[in-house]
Amino acid sequence: MTHLTPAFDGSALEAAAPAKSRRIIDNYEAWESEVRPTFVKVAKTGQSFVCWRIAQQHDLPEPPDQKRDWARLMGSLHRDHIIRCDGFGLARDKSAVRRWRGTVEAVQGRAA
Repeated sequence: MTHLTPAFDGSALEAAAPAKSRRIIDNYEAWESEVRPTFVKVAKTGQSFVCWRIAQQHDLPEPPDQKRDWARLMGSLHRDHIIRCDGFGLARDKSAVRRWRGTVEAVQGRAA
């Protein structure tokens, strides 16, 4: 999709459309209650995943504290025996991030 911007000489310049931004929820508990069911559903499939890709695919909102709240959510799911670490994957900037997979309990429906 392109975005038309008028130039000073009357012609139109085509530019890329502005990026669609995801909404931000200001309260951690409200944010977690909205995104947690999606991660539990993904964990029940038993497929390996990285957090940012699930958020992107399901158009999940951004947390209040971008640097800490994703890790806080994953830690909570790990403590509740819903997910386990399954190695490492790539972040959007090509740095290493943890890859997760649903536990046997989650896949069999005994955890959540």
